[in-house]
Amino acid sequence: MGSENVIVIDGQEFFFSAGETILQVAQRNGFDIPTLCYLKGASPTGACRICVVELEGSQNLVASCATPAAPGMVVRTETPRVINSRRTSLEVLLASGQHNCLAQDLSMDSWTDFQVKSMAAKGHDDLCPAYGECRLQDLAVQYQVKTNHFTPADVSYPIEDVNPFIVRDFSRCILCGRCVQACNEIQVNNAISFDYRGSKSKIVTEGDLPLKDSICVFCGECVQACPVGALIPKKDLLLERSSNETRKIRTTCSYCGVGCQLYLHVRNNKVVKVTGVEDVGPNFGSLCVKGRFGYDFINDPERLKIPLIKENGKFREASWDEALNLIAEKLTRIKKESGPDSIMVLSSARITNEENYLAQKFARAVIGTNNIDHCARL
Repeated sequence: MGSENVIVIDGQEFFFSAGETILQVAQRNGFDIPTLCYLKGASPTGACRICVVELEGSQNLVASCATPAAPGMVVRTETPRVINSRRTSLEVLLASGQHNCLAQDLSMDSWTDFQVKSMAAKGHDDLCPAYGECRLQDLAVQYQVKTNHFTPADVSYPIEDVNPFIVRDFSRCILCGRCVQACNEIQVNNAISFDYRGSKSKIVTEGDLPLKDSICVFCGECVQACPVGALIPKKDLLLERSSNETRKIRTTCSYCGVGCQLYLHVRNNKVVKVTGVEDVGPNFGSLCVKGRFGYDFINDPERLKIPLIKENGKFREASWDEALNLIAEKLTRIKKESGPDSIMVLSSARITNEENYLAQKFARAVIGTNNIDHCARL
């Protein structure tokens, strides 16, 4: 790395690599430049203008996410001009829809009036389901945003919830474009894009069809990328509001052998949501429709949790030791009477690669047969 690749951020010198943006250099060195539209792994757009910084020699503020670092650059991230610009951008975004998050208690009539008008919109009687997990809300609090300069926009499009998984609330969409990039650049499904113009701008599928009638595969990548309450898992709306803490427990998805890393969001000892673990392989936050939305079986009251042994045509509950001992006895007897090839093992796509390896090892080394197959072939 040449010594000329040096950039100055808030009075400190830092080396950078070719192709890095100001934002990437700043984040790597511990600077907290706020972002809304920026999505790691996707092309920077600079659309939201929240990440603007002051660049010495430049008349205008620049979007740090979309500006490449250059030798000799002098950057300032927290000047009064920068703060005022970010605050104005946040005011515009808060006025762009019905963001009834009650994010602040600023004792200001203008904010109260704004929230009252927000909650008067049809379909917004309750607190936003993204409350507490909304990036716009976080930044509004951080920058003490006032909303008296702009009138909240009217709702242009109705809520779309005619599918089993995702609610699209266009009135809360800030048109940051993260969902479009997540769909087109991260998952490469190309199911959604921008359409219409001006105040009628909208994120649409081809032909502006509902998601269920489009090529969307409901992977939920757009939901995880959305920084506000515009894209919400449908199950979130069915959850009762609770003051109990939601814990995140990291685990491995069991739907196939890829080994995707995910978080189980657990409240009151029940899984209420699943999200991908970002910045960790093999999935880096991405999940399929099963991994993200197919967790109802965990809490299903009909789910078997205790081994059952059938006696005289009826099942009875048994301990694991009793059940395993019974299986071992029967397999040993069958092997002795009819030979190991009279036994077959059928493995599953819903366990890990490591467990499938153990299954074939059990079949070949313990039982002594090559009669092992996998449910994916049936």
